[in-house]
Amino acid sequence: MQHLSRRGFIFSATAAAGTTAFAQSEIVNDTATTEIEKDVSRSVRHNISSFRALDWRPYFDNLNKGAILCDTESRALHYWSEDESIYKLFPSSVPLSEDLTRRGRTRVTQKVEGPSWRPTPSMLERNPDWPKFIGPGPQNPLGTHALYLSWQYYRIHGTHDTRKIGRRSSNGCIGLYNEHIAELFELAKVGTQVLLI
Repeated sequence: MQHLSRRGFIFSATAAAGTTAFAQSEIVNDTATTEIEKDVSRSVRHNISSFRALDWRPYFDNLNKGAILCDTESRALHYWSEDESIYKLFPSSVPLSEDLTRRGRTRVTQKVEGPSWRPTPSMLERNPDWPKFIGPGPQNPLGTHALYLSWQYYRIHGTHDTRKIGRRSSNGCIGLYNEHIAELFELAKVGTQVLLI
Protein backbone atom coordinates (compact mmCIF):
# COMPACT_ATOMS: atom_id res chain seq x y z
CA MET A 1 0.00 0.00 0.00
CA GLN A 2 2.81 2.42 0.87
CA HIS A 3 4.52 1.55 -2.43
CA LEU A 4 1.35 2.42 -4.36
CA SER A 5 0.94 5.67 -2.43
CA ARG A 6 4.47 6.75 -3.26
CA ARG A 7 3.98 5.87 -6.93
CA GLY A 8 0.61 7.64 -6.93
CA PHE A 9 2.20 10.69 -5.34
CA ILE A 10 4.93 10.84 -7.98
CA PHE A 11 2.37 10.43 -10.77
CA SER A 12 0.15 13.16 -9.29
CA ALA A 13 3.07 15.57 -8.82
CA THR A 14 4.22 15.01 -12.41
CA ALA A 15 0.72 15.58 -13.77
CA ALA A 16 0.31 18.74 -11.69
CA ALA A 17 3.63 20.12 -12.92
CA GLY A 18 2.64 19.42 -16.53
CA THR A 19 -0.73 21.13 -16.02
CA THR A 20 0.97 24.18 -14.51
CA ALA A 21 3.45 24.41 -17.40
CA PHE A 22 0.61 24.09 -19.92
CA ALA A 23 -1.43 26.77 -18.14
CA GLN A 24 1.55 29.13 -18.09
CA SER A 25 2.11 28.67 -21.81
CA GLU A 26 -1.41 29.99 -22.44
CA ILE A 27 -0.88 33.24 -20.50
CA VAL A 28 -0.60 36.35 -22.69
CA ASN A 29 1.25 39.38 -21.32
CA ASP A 30 -0.15 42.53 -22.91
CA THR A 31 2.41 44.75 -21.18
CA ALA A 32 5.41 43.01 -22.78
CA THR A 33 7.88 45.17 -24.66
CA THR A 34 8.45 42.40 -27.17
CA GLU A 35 6.04 40.03 -28.90
CA ILE A 36 3.33 38.46 -26.82
CA GLU A 37 4.26 35.01 -25.60
CA LYS A 38 1.71 33.28 -27.83
CA ASP A 39 3.42 34.76 -30.91
CA VAL A 40 6.92 34.04 -29.60
CA SER A 41 6.32 30.29 -29.35
CA ARG A 42 5.00 30.24 -32.93
CA SER A 43 7.92 32.41 -34.13
CA VAL A 44 10.58 30.34 -32.43
CA ARG A 45 9.46 27.22 -34.30
CA HIS A 46 9.58 29.21 -37.55
CA ASN A 47 13.00 30.62 -36.61
CA ILE A 48 14.57 27.24 -36.01
CA SER A 49 13.49 25.89 -39.38
CA SER A 50 14.58 29.06 -41.21
CA PHE A 51 17.86 29.67 -39.41
CA ARG A 52 20.19 28.23 -42.03
CA ALA A 53 23.21 29.19 -44.10
CA LEU A 54 22.50 31.08 -47.32
CA ASP A 55 24.44 31.80 -50.48
CA TRP A 56 25.06 35.50 -51.18
CA ARG A 57 24.39 35.36 -54.94
CA PRO A 58 20.58 35.67 -54.91
CA TYR A 59 20.91 38.88 -52.85
CA PHE A 60 24.03 40.72 -54.08
CA ASP A 61 25.74 41.28 -57.46
CA ASN A 62 29.19 41.19 -55.85
CA LEU A 63 30.90 41.14 -52.47
CA ASN A 64 32.80 44.45 -52.80
CA LYS A 65 33.63 45.53 -49.22
CA GLY A 66 31.65 42.52 -47.95
CA ALA A 67 27.91 42.08 -47.57
CA ILE A 68 25.36 41.87 -44.75
CA LEU A 69 21.89 40.40 -45.23
CA CYS A 70 19.33 41.04 -42.46
CA ASP A 71 16.41 38.64 -42.82
CA THR A 72 13.49 39.94 -40.75
CA GLU A 73 11.44 36.77 -41.28
CA SER A 74 14.00 34.28 -39.95
CA ARG A 75 15.48 36.93 -37.60
CA ALA A 76 19.00 36.21 -38.77
CA LEU A 77 21.92 38.33 -39.95
CA HIS A 78 24.29 36.90 -42.56
CA TYR A 79 27.76 38.29 -43.29
CA TRP A 80 30.07 37.43 -46.20
CA SER A 81 33.60 38.80 -46.51
CA GLU A 82 34.76 40.35 -49.79
CA ASP A 83 37.01 37.38 -50.61
CA GLU A 84 34.34 34.82 -49.53
CA SER A 85 36.69 33.34 -46.93
CA ILE A 86 34.41 34.31 -44.03
CA TYR A 87 30.72 33.62 -43.62
CA LYS A 88 28.89 34.35 -40.36
CA LEU A 89 25.30 33.70 -39.32
CA PHE A 90 23.94 35.44 -36.21
CA PRO A 91 20.50 35.44 -34.55
CA SER A 92 19.03 38.95 -34.41
CA SER A 93 16.21 41.05 -33.10
CA VAL A 94 14.01 42.81 -35.64
CA PRO A 95 11.51 45.71 -35.54
CA LEU A 96 8.40 45.34 -33.39
CA SER A 97 5.96 45.96 -36.21
CA GLU A 98 5.69 46.22 -39.96
CA ASP A 99 5.40 50.03 -39.87
CA LEU A 100 8.77 50.23 -38.07
CA THR A 101 10.44 47.87 -40.57
CA ARG A 102 12.45 49.29 -43.43
CA ARG A 103 13.57 47.03 -46.25
CA GLY A 104 15.98 47.58 -49.09
CA ARG A 105 19.64 48.36 -49.75
CA THR A 106 21.86 50.53 -47.61
CA ARG A 107 25.49 50.41 -46.45
CA VAL A 108 27.63 50.84 -43.36
CA THR A 109 28.62 54.52 -43.06
CA GLN A 110 30.21 54.56 -39.61
CA LYS A 111 31.47 52.13 -36.96
CA VAL A 112 31.22 53.17 -33.30
CA GLU A 113 32.56 51.29 -30.30
CA GLY A 114 30.77 52.36 -27.11
CA PRO A 115 27.96 54.24 -28.89
CA SER A 116 25.70 56.86 -27.30
CA TRP A 117 21.96 56.66 -27.85
CA ARG A 118 19.34 59.31 -28.50
CA PRO A 119 15.73 58.35 -29.20
CA THR A 120 14.39 59.46 -32.56
CA PRO A 121 11.61 62.09 -32.66
CA SER A 122 9.03 59.37 -33.43
CA MET A 123 10.26 57.28 -30.46
CA LEU A 124 9.85 60.27 -28.15
CA GLU A 125 6.41 60.89 -29.55
CA ARG A 126 5.39 57.30 -28.72
CA ASN A 127 7.30 57.27 -25.42
CA PRO A 128 7.53 60.84 -24.01
CA ASP A 129 8.94 59.60 -20.69
CA TRP A 130 12.06 58.11 -22.30
CA PRO A 131 15.41 59.82 -21.59
CA LYS A 132 16.70 62.17 -24.28
CA PHE A 133 20.23 60.71 -24.14
CA ILE A 134 22.07 57.68 -22.77
CA GLY A 135 25.85 57.50 -22.92
CA PRO A 136 27.93 54.35 -23.38
CA GLY A 137 27.49 51.69 -20.72
CA PRO A 138 25.21 48.92 -19.48
CA GLN A 139 22.01 51.01 -19.77
CA ASN A 140 22.64 51.92 -23.40
CA PRO A 141 20.14 50.27 -25.81
CA LEU A 142 22.82 50.08 -28.54
CA GLY A 143 25.02 47.72 -26.53
CA THR A 144 28.77 47.76 -26.95
CA HIS A 145 29.13 48.43 -30.71
CA ALA A 146 27.06 49.93 -33.51
CA LEU A 147 27.24 49.95 -37.29
CA TYR A 148 25.52 53.11 -38.56
CA LEU A 149 23.73 52.78 -41.88
CA SER A 150 23.11 55.28 -44.67
CA TRP A 151 19.45 55.40 -43.58
CA GLN A 152 18.99 58.01 -40.86
CA TYR A 153 18.32 56.50 -37.41
CA TYR A 154 18.92 52.89 -38.52
CA ARG A 155 21.68 50.79 -36.99
CA ILE A 156 22.93 47.27 -36.58
CA HIS A 157 23.93 47.22 -32.94
CA GLY A 158 24.38 45.14 -29.82
CA THR A 159 22.10 44.89 -26.84
CA HIS A 160 22.57 44.32 -23.12
CA ASP A 161 19.06 42.82 -22.98
CA THR A 162 19.63 39.35 -24.40
CA ARG A 163 15.90 38.50 -24.20
CA LYS A 164 15.35 40.68 -27.29
CA ILE A 165 17.39 38.51 -29.67
CA GLY A 166 15.24 36.32 -31.88
CA ARG A 167 12.18 38.50 -31.33
CA ARG A 168 10.36 41.47 -32.75
CA SER A 169 11.63 43.92 -30.17
CA SER A 170 13.28 46.96 -31.79
CA ASN A 171 12.10 50.35 -32.97
CA GLY A 172 13.59 49.74 -36.41
CA CYS A 173 17.16 48.58 -35.86
CA ILE A 174 18.68 45.13 -36.11
CA GLY A 175 20.06 43.93 -32.77
CA LEU A 176 22.69 41.30 -32.01
CA TYR A 177 24.18 39.82 -28.87
CA ASN A 178 27.09 42.03 -27.75
CA GLU A 179 29.65 39.30 -28.49
CA HIS A 180 28.24 38.92 -32.02
CA ILE A 181 28.19 42.65 -32.82
CA ALA A 182 31.80 42.86 -31.57
CA GLU A 183 32.72 40.10 -34.04
CA LEU A 184 30.78 41.70 -36.90
CA PHE A 185 32.27 45.10 -36.01
CA GLU A 186 35.77 43.72 -36.64
CA LEU A 187 34.75 42.13 -39.95
CA ALA A 188 32.56 44.83 -41.53
CA LYS A 189 34.03 47.91 -43.17
CA VAL A 190 32.70 51.38 -43.84
CA GLY A 191 31.04 50.80 -47.19
CA THR A 192 29.94 47.21 -46.52
CA GLN A 193 26.72 46.53 -48.43
CA VAL A 194 23.61 45.89 -46.34
CA LEU A 195 20.30 44.45 -47.51
CA LEU A 196 17.21 44.16 -45.30
CA ILE A 197 14.56 41.76 -46.52
